Amino acid sequence: MPQKIDLTAVLAELGPRFAARAAAHDAGDSFVAENYQALKRAKVFTALIPLEIGGGGAGHAEVCAFLRGLAGYCPATALALAMHQHLVAAAVANDRAGRPGRKLLDKVVAEDAILVSTGAADWLESNGRVERVDGGYRVTAVKPFASGSPLGDLLITSAVYVDPAEGPQVMHFPVSLKAEGVRFLDDWQTMTMRGTGSQTVKLDGVFVPEAAVALKRPQGPFHPAFAVIVTVAMPIIMSVYLGVAGAAAAIARDRAKSRGDDPVAPFLVGEMENLLTTAEIAVDDMVRLANGFDFAPSPDLASKVLVRKTIAANAVIATAEKALETAGGSGLYRKLGLERLLRDAHGAQFHPLPEKRQQLFTGRLALGLEPVAAKPEAPRCAA
Repeated sequence: MPQKIDLTAVLAELGPRFAARAAAHDAGDSFVAENYQALKRAKVFTALIPLEIGGGGAGHAEVCAFLRGLAGYCPATALALAMHQHLVAAAVANDRAGRPGRKLLDKVVAEDAILVSTGAADWLESNGRVERVDGGYRVTAVKPFASGSPLGDLLITSAVYVDPAEGPQVMHFPVSLKAEGVRFLDDWQTMTMRGTGSQTVKLDGVFVPEAAVALKRPQGPFHPAFAVIVTVAMPIIMSVYLGVAGAAAAIARDRAKSRGDDPVAPFLVGEMENLLTTAEIAVDDMVRLANGFDFAPSPDLASKVLVRKTIAANAVIATAEKALETAGGSGLYRKLGLERLLRDAHGAQFHPLPEKRQQLFTGRLALGLEPVAAKPEAPRCAA
């Protein structure tokens, strides 16, 4: 049986090396390939998989803490890794509860596979077209935000199949990123998280075998699978942004100390500490709700996690902005690193669910409604 991975030791060894090249990746819009390769050698991509399956045996909370620390060195590396880890986490949670998940975990262990998600852009509606063919399906779709795709192995994605009897159905399936018909658009030139390699992946008639379809669900309504995904994924992802906020605050504290005679500096630092603490409380409570994969998935639990995600995202952004105010004009210089962290912090708001969509989801549940409103039926043609 493999030995349990020591993520603290991995962070201490790799973190400073990643920090040394973080600014260059940001400035050049280049994927953090060397960092991914180092993480792979250190067996971090299998860290969350239980020892008895061949993984590193790290707990959910341990991985969240690791990602928070890693983000203090290189946010882009931490966020790209979080996209892999949240998919693994969902599979672990499902496997522990007796639901399908082991097949994906076995593949990650056997092939040391790196997973790439398109969930942020897909959510409940998904996009793309699925056509039935002999032995399976042909998928045509454009999938943005495929973080880690330059070195990824499996795209975990979905697309819409219009079933003649059941209407629009979303099918979930893995696709090899080396499969015929997979194209990378190399379009990740952005304001934030520039090193994540989150380019758009285009699927041009990619074949998906019937047996590869892991889930088929109606398009639109909230599905129980998302209660699992949200509960385990959001703490992982927001731990990265908490690390970004912490790094920004550390720079601001140092700058404030250098202005010891400034009577305003302590007030600014105090405001910043309150904001950072708000983010910490929200993220820590998300980790608590995930409870080391021991939870009963439900829309109510998903809503609680999503509320905390919104609170954390807002507090992370506010912390970074207050850090800039605290640092003063020197914070505008790229060499200080604060400007990059401020940009990276703003990515937090776009992970599912953005604030207004979260409030709609939570508000509907609080009123005793389904969390997502039913789409009106398309008009039927006269016979």
